Amino acid sequence: MSLTEINVKAGNGLPGGGVGVDERCKIGFAPRENVLTMHRFRLFALCLTLAAGSLEVRAAGKGDAAKGKAVFETCTVCHNADSDEKKMGPGLKGLFKKDKMSNGKKPTDATVRARIDEGGSGMPPYKDTLSDSEKDDLLAYLKTL
Repeated sequence: MSLTEINVKAGNGLPGGGVGVDERCKIGFAPRENVLTMHRFRLFALCLTLAAGSLEVRAAGKGDAAKGKAVFETCTVCHNADSDEKKMGPGLKGLFKKDKMSNGKKPTDATVRARIDEGGSGMPPYKDTLSDSEKDDLLAYLKTL
């Protein structure tokens, strides 16, 4: 039943007609379809937020820093862990706190992992040398420096 039909049934279609009870009750409410759409949108937004949050938590929980320290032993030939002084490669102390790496990119999990995988500037690629779990461990360790 539309709002116009309610007005006519309540006698409000006539000039000077009073406000009917039905009209007062229904005037402030959105149509049922709009309410359902709004609830679906809220549910979708909530699910999307939860999914994004769980991915971030899962990504942050990857890797074991203690195992990563053992993996880093092969890196100590070229990199310092306890300072930012250059050996053959740059010192990695505070790597994830820096504004940019030696290649000019911001240090994130993705950019550091890409550097490990691809190498560059004299660093050999480790894409086929280290397993994914070893790289996760190494990233977890580098975050502790």
